[in-house]
Formats: sequence, structure tokens, C-alpha cells
Amino acid sequence: MASHPYIPRDLILEDYVPVSLAQSTIVGIYGIASVLVASFIWLISGRCAKLSKIERLLMCWWAFTGLTHMVLEGYFVFSPEFYKDKTGHFLAEVWKEYSKGDSRYAGRDAGVVTIEGLTAVFEGPASLLAVYAIATRKYYSDLLQISISLGQLYGTAAYFVMSILQGDNFAMSPFYYYWYYIFANSFWVWIPTLIFVRSWKKICAAVASHSQAPTQKKHKNR
Repeated sequence: MASHPYIPRDLILEDYVPVSLAQSTIVGIYGIASVLVASFIWLISGRCAKLSKIERLLMCWWAFTGLTHMVLEGYFVFSPEFYKDKTGHFLAEVWKEYSKGDSRYAGRDAGVVTIEGLTAVFEGPASLLAVYAIATRKYYSDLLQISISLGQLYGTAAYFVMSILQGDNFAMSPFYYYWYYIFANSFWVWIPTLIFVRSWKKICAAVASHSQAPTQKKHKNR
């Protein structure tokens, strides 16, 4: 009989150590840390001249998602035996808890590790660069945001599709399935989609304006 609570029950996790922190504690700490990051960026962005509220909110999102990718997902990628942790390390506890909604994390599924690795190494730093690009109005800001958003959408789509192809049976119960697997990941679907559409429209408008400029100048010269 399996010595862990995860599904499928025949998943082999030698020396598994149960979660020591309560679910409310884990979710609460993560939530508070996220709010503190967003609040800090919101306050700092207020010192940047001529930034709209939407731009400031985007800075909060990119800071939050960038740190999530680098710290949380980065820990998962480089800590293959987190489920054996006996110290109560918070990040290990997070992944032990999240694995209740998707045991592929505890089982080190190759596809999941690959997606999370690419996300942590590339999208994490790029997200923090987006914060700087928005604050300083760099010319590549919208192109960068589109690129990261596409990466997040691709990674999330691959994550869900792989689960379906593998049987979509990795959650302990419907509660963990919908709360962790569906709800928690949904933010990396609808938010990147909205950002992609916004940046796409801005880039198209800029290109259209640039294309019309020579024609307008020619008419003036006549």
C-alpha cells in the first residue's frame, strides 16, 4: 500500500514525508507574500512619471509572476526530492500540498519538469525585465510582454493537454482538482491573454501610424 496520499495510489515515492503545515497556513503565507510584492511595486511605480494605472497594474503582475516562476517553480525544478523534506521548508511544503491537485509534481513527470524548468529559467527573469521596461518606457516593452505571455499560454496549454493525454487522473479529490489544478492555473490563461491583446493592439497602432507618416509627409510637400 502506498505511503503517500497522492493519486494514482501506485505512484512510488520512497521516504515520503507528509505535509507538516496546514493548508490554510501554506495558502495564507503565499497569498500575503504575493500581496506584499504587488503592494511594493504599486507604491514604487507611483514615483514613475506618466504611468497609467493599467501600466502600474501590469508592473505588479510581472513582478508577481516573475518571482513565482523563479522562486517557487525554480525550487521545484532544482529540488527533485522535495517530498522527502523533513525540515518543514516552506517551498517544499508548497509542492507537497500542490501535488494533492497534481501528483505529477511529486512523481517528477518529465514533461512537467521541462515546462517548469523553461518557465523558471527564461520567463521568470524576462518577467522582471518587463517591470523595468514598463517603468522606463523602453521601446521593446510591448514586444517583450507579448513574448512572455505567449510563452505562458503555450506552457499552460501544454500542461493541461499532457494531463488529458495521460488520463487526467492526478488529483486526490474534486476539491484539489478544481482549486489547485484548474483555478490556480487559470490566472496564467486569462491574464496573459488580456496582456497579449493589449500589447498587440498597441504595436499594430504604432506600425499603422508609422506607415501612414511618409504618405502624409508626401502630401504636405506637394
